[in-house]
Amino acid sequence: MTYAAYLRIYEPVAAFHEPDRSRWAAYAVSPARPRRRDALAAEQAEALRRAITAPALMVPEQESEHAYVRRTGGVTYICPWQTRLRCQLSYRRMLSAPGPARPGLAWPCDERAVTAIAGPADDGASGPAPRLCILASAWTVPLAWFVPFAGAERCVALGPGGARSAGAQTASATRALLYTTPMSRARRRVARGVAALHELAPGPGGAEPVPVRAEGELAEVGRWLASFHPYSLVELDYGGLVQLLSDDALSNDQSAAEIRAAIDGVARGQPELTMAMYQRAHARWRSVAEYEMAN
Repeated sequence: MTYAAYLRIYEPVAAFHEPDRSRWAAYAVSPARPRRRDALAAEQAEALRRAITAPALMVPEQESEHAYVRRTGGVTYICPWQTRLRCQLSYRRMLSAPGPARPGLAWPCDERAVTAIAGPADDGASGPAPRLCILASAWTVPLAWFVPFAGAERCVALGPGGARSAGAQTASATRALLYTTPMSRARRRVARGVAALHELAPGPGGAEPVPVRAEGELAEVGRWLASFHPYSLVELDYGGLVQLLSDDALSNDQSAAEIRAAIDGVARGQPELTMAMYQRAHARWRSVAEYEMAN
């Protein structure tokens, strides 16, 4: 999906079991792998090739051999693409969605892998259950995804010829906006956010405050983060959504800071601040989501 954002987990190479540890260590230094700035485009090109194949290859027959790679503080981090597993989950959701059945649509499904992620963990007798390292959101960024990050952890690249403005920006051949943070910080921020939303008082007449509706989604993000190595990195990538935003919109986007201010408002007993910051971020991403309905 071109117009999608991604929440990714990068685990240290040392966190993988053999033979994956040696395979990813070799992959990270391979000159043949897609470079980090080109990896998303390469992943999307791979998906396009499957879509235009006749007949369309809905789910790859083999799991992808590729991964996103980061190096920080002398440590190499790996985020596997998991293309086959992500496609299986996506198409299972599509088939189970309300509406008329899609006749003739068949796809290979590894039920154990899908069930291990979607349901309770197994007893480990068949090896460790797979974990989904990448979450995707089409047409918008869920507000809960901003909670693990601080505004100062934002990195903006406006591409060649892009105007510079105040903020963390870098020169790049690709337009992008990313947030990256250590797992320990992400977990603390999410736990604080869940606790704050849980304590948020009802509105006038007992009405449920709008931010409370995100409590369940944020708690799910927390459970997902807890399943990974504690020394991992967490990354939010606006992905293809940057194509829907102008340079000014990217430069001025402070969604993580706004959501952080909303949570701080709860902790300080300032409901007006909470609602103002939440509604500002909500309105921004609602306007982006409306592109899905554009001609």
